[in-house]
Amino acid sequence: MTIIRTLSLTTALIFTLGLSQPAHAQGTQIAFGGLKHDSSLPIEVTSDQLSVDQGTGKALFSGNVVIGQGPMRLTAQTVEVIYASEGGKIARLLASGGVIMINAGEAAEAQRAEYDLESATVVLTGNVLLTQANSALSGERMVIDLDTGTGRMDGRVKTILQSGNE
Repeated sequence: MTIIRTLSLTTALIFTLGLSQPAHAQGTQIAFGGLKHDSSLPIEVTSDQLSVDQGTGKALFSGNVVIGQGPMRLTAQTVEVIYASEGGKIARLLASGGVIMINAGEAAEAQRAEYDLESATVVLTGNVLLTQANSALSGERMVIDLDTGTGRMDGRVKTILQSGNE
């Protein structure tokens, strides 16, 4: 009975995470229900320092950077803001140094992140760790589609499945 219960819980968890193949495979599809997000919301940035280069159209926030957009939060040591060539809108955010992204109880950590506002995608690279409830998933690169709340983890993907037993 315990073995059947453990297998049922493990199978349910795999389907909940949306894994379409074994977690040790080179690429894994993931459901990011909590990471679905409205990328048209205003962006608030706080940091210890700001440098602006009018010539290149870039701004560099450094030191304890916190970016908020609706319920989503991204923290890093530095974030470069790249503006679109027309209209002065933010095109991309390039974060580095202890990047943490949190939204609706899900958290992702990485060395670097690139948030493309036009395509509403976030690409996390370098020792990526995703935490969803009691489960963890790691790899070298993760791409999140914020419009659909889905993503893909690549690069020697590893997961920990909780069996439900203490």
